[in-house]
Amino acid sequence: MLSKVLIANRGEIAVRVIAACRELGIATVAVHSEADRSCLHTVLADRSVCIGPPASTDSYLNASAVIAAAEIAGADAIHPGYGFLAENAHFAEIASECGLVFIGPSADAIRLMGNKSAARRAVAEVGVPVLPGSEGGLAGADHALALADEIGYPVILKASAGGGGRGMRLAWNGDELRRAYAMAWNEAEKAFGDPTLYLEKFVQNPRHIEFQVLADGSGRVVHLGERECSIQRRHQKILEESPSVAISEELRGEMGRAAVAVAKAARYVNAGTVEFLLADDGSFTFMEMNTRIQVEHPVTELVTGVDLVKEQLRIAGGEAISIPKRRQLRPRGHAIEFRINAEDPDTLAPSPGRISHLVLPGGPGVRVDTHLYAGYTVPPYYDSLIAKLIVHGRDRAEAIRRGRRALEMFRIDGIKTSIPLHLRILEDPDFVAGRFSTSFMERFTAKR
Repeated sequence: MLSKVLIANRGEIAVRVIAACRELGIATVAVHSEADRSCLHTVLADRSVCIGPPASTDSYLNASAVIAAAEIAGADAIHPGYGFLAENAHFAEIASECGLVFIGPSADAIRLMGNKSAARRAVAEVGVPVLPGSEGGLAGADHALALADEIGYPVILKASAGGGGRGMRLAWNGDELRRAYAMAWNEAEKAFGDPTLYLEKFVQNPRHIEFQVLADGSGRVVHLGERECSIQRRHQKILEESPSVAISEELRGEMGRAAVAVAKAARYVNAGTVEFLLADDGSFTFMEMNTRIQVEHPVTELVTGVDLVKEQLRIAGGEAISIPKRRQLRPRGHAIEFRINAEDPDTLAPSPGRISHLVLPGGPGVRVDTHLYAGYTVPPYYDSLIAKLIVHGRDRAEAIRRGRRALEMFRIDGIKTSIPLHLRILEDPDFVAGRFSTSFMERFTAKR
């Protein structure tokens, strides 16, 4: 087992990793920027090290500073959390070369799945369905136009090295595609330093379904069921739940086997997520694989009883997956996660500032993952996620009622948050009935 883990991240995920380490008797090291000296993860860790100025490019994205902090503190492993350097293959390589255990997959697996066009090819080779599209990176706008004429509109451009909706553009005809190509190319270059684009057939109104997988060093790969991630705005998830109302036991098995096949194709080790698009007719296609712990991992934890972060730590330490081989995991009850962001719930404008008063909800089936405390100042430099409210009920109806109650009890004074948005979503009859797709938020917003 590992002895001391440096957490190369901040905020709620850093606090989450510290909690798992503490239960396993592992010492922790927090890194922080100058703006995060008072962030909760720096207080809870056994040791903290400042790695640079507020800008993430000079601190949390500075691989050399993170590695140096690990060496100074005597850490033997690094947990990257999500975001920042979590899916950076070069960082994983550097960590390994410096004798540190990277708590995640190999650099080769990160590189393969991080290149979306290469991932498509690898997945297709093992029989997992993919959408019609380019076999590799596009040679230019004319190449994109020729391919779109072949597979039919609408089509979507995506950054090969991308994620989070950046470098992504939809086109319904040739004129739109030519304009979209230039915009997506420029955005991909700025966001990822790689302007390579690929093209896919666009599926209208699908569901976004992802499967959690675990893989250990012995070659064993298991899936822990699905998460429904269709409630999103501008390709950014807002809330997630498990299980999905659209997934039957038979389809769960089929998609789960596909997720395991993807992980095996990548020679994957540790925790990862395989994402699919699910059409109305029950057909599904591979979208991408996230080679890290997901923001929404708690909903899987609540319906399976498996601590995913502790599994990550055990696997990185050379242990086997702790789930008995003969045990088939089925979802127990229903869980929903609400992402609480420091932003205006209507305009999405960031809302940094000082938390003057804080009341966290509690009671049966309620979990809050956060780094907030009264008096804490939310800095303007980073992602706006400040807390995750996760609720669990015997069924979806109870989880929705429990979510509404917990959101009403959740009080964060001093800044604006997305709590009012979540309360409105829970009142929407289509959401309550489970009638939604990735276009839900467009229709939801149009109703107001």
